[in-house]
Order: sequence, then structure tokens, then C-alpha cells
Amino acid sequence: MPDIFTEFKVKDLSIKNRVVMPAMCMYSSDESGQVRDFHLLHYTTRAMGGTGLIILEATAVERRGRISGNDLGIWEDSQIEGLKKLVDEVHRDGAKIGIQLAHAGRKNETFEDVIAPSPLLFNLKYRTPREMTQEDITAVIEAFGRAALRALKAGFDYIELHGAHGYLINEFLSPVTNERKDGYGGGAANRVRLLKEVTAKVREHWPEEKPLGLRVSAYEYEAGGNTPEDVSFMINLVKDEGIDLINVSSGGVVDSPIEVFPGYQIRYGTEVKSKTNLPVIVGGLLEHHHMANEIIRNNRGDLIFLGRELLRNPYWVLQASRKLGMEEVVWPRQYEKAKGNKLMR
Repeated sequence: MPDIFTEFKVKDLSIKNRVVMPAMCMYSSDESGQVRDFHLLHYTTRAMGGTGLIILEATAVERRGRISGNDLGIWEDSQIEGLKKLVDEVHRDGAKIGIQLAHAGRKNETFEDVIAPSPLLFNLKYRTPREMTQEDITAVIEAFGRAALRALKAGFDYIELHGAHGYLINEFLSPVTNERKDGYGGGAANRVRLLKEVTAKVREHWPEEKPLGLRVSAYEYEAGGNTPEDVSFMINLVKDEGIDLINVSSGGVVDSPIEVFPGYQIRYGTEVKSKTNLPVIVGGLLEHHHMANEIIRNNRGDLIFLGRELLRNPYWVLQASRKLGMEEVVWPRQYEKAKGNKLMR
């Protein structure tokens, strides 16, 4: 029976345990979108702390696809060098690393062109977007493809497409934010079309043997919004384009309140797993080692993501190995004296 310390393999990616650091925006670059010293320290610390897979924060495939002026970018070749250095550092400290390819769509705080499937305002913090033309759609699809090639050159182990939290792909998927009357709007088969074309374009550059994931908002907390059943249906329409793993989150599509509690999103992930027959990453305010272990042992998810908890405690995995009595877990050589309870001299 697997637990959080059981190796997980998908395509050519072997992850030493089931703990994933999900993409979390750090807003610590600048207008260049380049990797900075903060990123090197932030991500390598979690690698040293035992995290199995680290997914880099939402990284913009277009300059106009940034959430803020401080987002990381992968829209030009000059950004590859810094990303490669980060990949190499994380690998050196024993973790695998993925990158979340993203486009902000209407949730864009910069002064760039704001685009979306439909000209609907998210809230007063943002500007009203303009409805995308076919030329805009084609440009975005091509941008995702070029970003995938750059990710390959930088040495990433995994790509995740950001289809959650109300950003561009999610805006197309949701009937709440997509009011188009053309082939990209209407029923689910049309609303998933952008994601399908993005996935196909990414797979032109991202090798078949390397895993490609998708992050989704499986529940939208809004009347008429997507449910896990709706999202699973759309995943099943697109998964044959090359989707291998689903990272299940919720919310962010519209400005609606969300009642949160430890594990509040697990049930959505379990349903997506059942309806798509794809492995899933699940989470939602998880903190406790035994709860995380229970999720894996009861097959409610294949991997768990720890967001805020890994911000608070980058050594969560090492601490979990002590609390759960997993003596075989390898600690960094420099920290081995803290692994057991015996006094070390």
C-alpha cells in the first residue's frame, strides 16, 4: 500500500515521494521576467527540505499574459538561462521540477493589452478585457508552444498548463466567463477547444515521453459554473492530446466567497480521478502528516500538494519522516544529525 514516501512514476518522471509544491506566485521578478536570487533560494530550500516535485510559479508565455509586473516569464529566449540555472540547482538538491505555463487573461494588473474570451470584468481591481479575435487566439496558442520548447531547453522535468483560478484557459472553459458565439464558446466541446489546441501545440515541442499536466478549478462556487463532473467531461475530450496528470484545485473564476477547511478540495480531486482515470494531485490547506498520509493510503489522490504549509515550513517532508517513523528517508548529509533522537557529537 503506497504512502507519502512511496515513489511515483509518470512517463519518464520518477518522483521520490508523493509531496508536491504547487505553483504559487511569488511576484519577485521585474519587468524582465527573469529569475532572481530570491527564486534560487526559495525553491532550492524546499528541494533540500525533501519535497519530491516542485512546480515553478505561474510563468507567463506572453508579456501581456502576466498577472503582475513582477511575474516570471518564458516569453523570450533570454529567459532560458536563468530558468536553467534554477532547474540545475533544484536537481542538485534532490527534487524534480516542473514549470506552470500560464496566461493571465482578464486577471492582468499590468498596463499591457488585456484579453479574454469575452469582455467581462472580474472585479474593480482589474480593467475590462477586450474579446479575443481569432488572431489573438492563434498568437496565444503559438506562445504556449514556444514556451514549451524553452522549458525543454531549460531542462524542466514536467510542464503544467494553468487551466485554473480564473486565468485565460480557465476563462474559456467556464460558462460563467465564456459568452462567445463562435467555435470557442457555447457547449463544453467548444469551450475546451482552446485547451485542446494549446495542448496539441505544446506536444509538438514537448516530447511524448515527458509528462504534461493540467491544473483545473474543478468547482467554481458560482451558480451555473463548472462542477467536477463538467471539468472531468472536458478533460476526457482533451486528454488524448497528451495530458498525463491533473492538479485539482477550485475557485478563482469569479469573485465568489469560498468556505475553506483542511482538505476542502480533496473530494473534487477524488471525483476527477474516478471520472477521467488519470492520476491526480490533490490538496487544500493540508498541514498534518497523518492526514496527508491517509489521502494517499486510501487512494483519494495520487500525490498531495502543500502550498501555504511549505511556505511556513520548507522542511515539512523531513519532519514527516520523523513523525511517521520513516527511517529509510534520506536526509541532506549536512542535516543528518537532526534526523534521530540520539545525541550527536
